Amino acid sequence: MIRTEFLAKQPTLKTERTQLIPMGPRFFPQQWRSLQDQETARLTGTHQRFTEEQVRRHLESVAGRADRADWAIIRSEDSSYLGEVVLNDLDRDNESMNYRIALRGLDVAGQGYGTEAGTAVINFGLGVLGLHRISLGVYAFNERAIKSYQKIGFEFEGRLRHALQWEGSWYDEIVIAILAPGAVDSPSTSSGIEDSQSSGTEDSQGSGTEDVGTEEADEN
Repeated sequence: MIRTEFLAKQPTLKTERTQLIPMGPRFFPQQWRSLQDQETARLTGTHQRFTEEQVRRHLESVAGRADRADWAIIRSEDSSYLGEVVLNDLDRDNESMNYRIALRGLDVAGQGYGTEAGTAVINFGLGVLGLHRISLGVYAFNERAIKSYQKIGFEFEGRLRHALQWEGSWYDEIVIAILAPGAVDSPSTSSGIEDSQSSGTEDSQGSGTEDVGTEEADEN
């Protein structure tokens, strides 16, 4: 059973170099700047342009909710805002949620902050909330994010072909997920489709050329 009280009373999570602080209106300036970053928009496949009012309304709405958890990633040594990390799309019946993360820009990418924050959030989701499954989608060009997710423990599940059109080109979305410790796949769940195509799909994913997040920015 999912312990949704830990969503409604979302804790601060601490890692070696960061603190994950519950998101709220005080982080509007940092969120607004991040949304202006064009590379972040590309990595997350975000076509929509948000107004200040929309962003403020969103930040006011996330606190105290029992169906999601939003954190600001704060670097401990200097209190710098590094980005956001989120568990959302709660499915109570199937004990699952979606994961997403977006760093503020390339200036903090490639330093392991996304992996560090993501590991803390996944451990919280599986170990504290009691989720059975956490999943995400990532675009096939986001190699750094894919490697980060693999370090956390996400595994390849499938590919949505031509899920994103960006500047005249089409890109696939890679679906990955992580299950609670001890979860075992049932043989009866196999449709046979993945068995007939697994060699090509799995090899492609393993090459690191797929994007791992429709909602994730460059994360490592």
